[in-house]
Amino acid sequence: MQYSNIPTAQAIIQQCKANLLSHIVISPGSRNAPLTISFTRDPFFSCYSIVDERCAAFFALGMAKFLKQPVALLCSSGSALLNYYPAVSEAFYSQIPLVVISADRPSYRIDVGDGQTIQQRGVYASHTVAAVNLLQDVSHASKTIARESDLLDQHPDQQQLIQANLEALQQGFYQLHLQKGPIHINVPFEEPLYGLQEDLEIEALEPLELPQLGLPVLDPMINVWNRSKRKMILVGAQDPHTISDELLSVLLEDDSVMMLTENTSNIHHPRVFASIDQLIVPIEKEDNSEALFSQLQPDILLTFGGMVVSKKIKVFLRKYQPKQHWHIDRIRAYDTYFCLDNHVQTNVSSFLEGFVSQICPVDSDYYPYWNRVREHRQKQHQQYMQQLQFSDLKVFDLIRKRLPSPMQLQLANSSTIRYAQLFDFDSNIEMYCNRGTSGIDGSTSTAIGAAVFDPNPTTLITGDLSFLYDSNALWNNYIPKTFRIILLNNNGGGIFRILPSAKDQEHFETFFETTHHYTAVHLAAMFQLDYYKLDTENDFESQWEAFMKDNNRAAILEIHTPREENDRVLRAYFNFLK
Repeated sequence: MQYSNIPTAQAIIQQCKANLLSHIVISPGSRNAPLTISFTRDPFFSCYSIVDERCAAFFALGMAKFLKQPVALLCSSGSALLNYYPAVSEAFYSQIPLVVISADRPSYRIDVGDGQTIQQRGVYASHTVAAVNLLQDVSHASKTIARESDLLDQHPDQQQLIQANLEALQQGFYQLHLQKGPIHINVPFEEPLYGLQEDLEIEALEPLELPQLGLPVLDPMINVWNRSKRKMILVGAQDPHTISDELLSVLLEDDSVMMLTENTSNIHHPRVFASIDQLIVPIEKEDNSEALFSQLQPDILLTFGGMVVSKKIKVFLRKYQPKQHWHIDRIRAYDTYFCLDNHVQTNVSSFLEGFVSQICPVDSDYYPYWNRVREHRQKQHQQYMQQLQFSDLKVFDLIRKRLPSPMQLQLANSSTIRYAQLFDFDSNIEMYCNRGTSGIDGSTSTAIGAAVFDPNPTTLITGDLSFLYDSNALWNNYIPKTFRIILLNNNGGGIFRILPSAKDQEHFETFFETTHHYTAVHLAAMFQLDYYKLDTENDFESQWEAFMKDNNRAAILEIHTPREENDRVLRAYFNFLK
């Protein structure tokens, strides 16, 4: 096998191997050629070529999220790595291990007027768990370096330099595994960039051993838990099968416990409250809302998982705060409700295994009362769906009933993820969404990256703005033929019609809703995807069957809904739930 003859490039290759990092998403360029050559010629690595760096980064994020292991990104110098930033910030807040490798110009070439040159060191600032700035080789292109800078005087010993770079890489990968977040490796290369040699001369350092998780002291928590009559468990986004059904059953067979979940928590149990807004929004409309919220207010709030979609639960818990808030997470805890007083630093499964064996049920009307409310809401929900006109809300009801399982379901942000929270989906459908920063950018790219390794089909439900924003995601040679996109096109940012007072703003349609008349038909043709569309409920059955049929190509189903009716339908829905 042939590799780059630049020592630092070899050091990166070897440390990636030592850390079992084998998936590399590469965007084309020249300055990153030493690493592109080395990665693509070594069978240990699986390499993917994606031109658009923003799409490439979200593609890698989707892969890392699904595989639950690090994936690397490689780009050239200049503005290329800035296009990674949206996905880097999402990875940081969602605790997804990405390794960003950016090729750079030598220090003496920066800010002297050379093209494709910016200040790359530390460019991601506080959104990475480690920044690794490697030193410039002095044995490679030594005559150029000697002529252009005093670098040789600073680092005369190439072996010491390589040792320093290896140790910096070792520490960077340690933080990657320890903190489960993105790291940035910035590496300067001097020309010539395309020299080759047969064997690797650099030997990797062994990965540093991670510390063992200690068991938390549970006795004080258990004593408080077993005395409290109103305990609320709120679960954000997490991977499927994070918690066993046995642990869930023990935890929930207690009338003093309410568990509120979202679809992205991937928890299914008869006693969970799976639609938070369905529970809370109608209370806001009651004459005795304060009394009802006081009745819902928990003594203890136990949270785990990632970000929570529902704004309503955040508003409620900030106003009606629990006496104690405990968050379970190995890495970090956000004080989302402004009352956090216990961060238990361990994984959720380990915590619950020790916890549920020592808790006992408490006599309480907390769960029974709110379960009666939930049952009423569910009956009202079904009744409303039966009489509902064609709209965004109705489309979700139609989709939910027809999605095959098992399946991976990816949800775009904004109104898509919020509508999805109002419905129960099959327990064999695994649900994901980029909720770290909750941006509409990158949803399609993430879904395609996650679909690459899933033996089950993947479907993305997205809105028109999110889809158009990430349309370069379809410029991708790795889309599985079973990949499906359900595009809800209401000709603009419909969520702004739902927000209070948004429609009252001047130039609302231009600068908030951003109305348009684009469709996906030409994009589908350009990227060779099958295309289907429907405008009424009557078209649904025939189009759905054709859309889901295996035609040996990925497909888009574009569903047009009435732009000016969707917000009215949703408001009427919550009024009806009362």
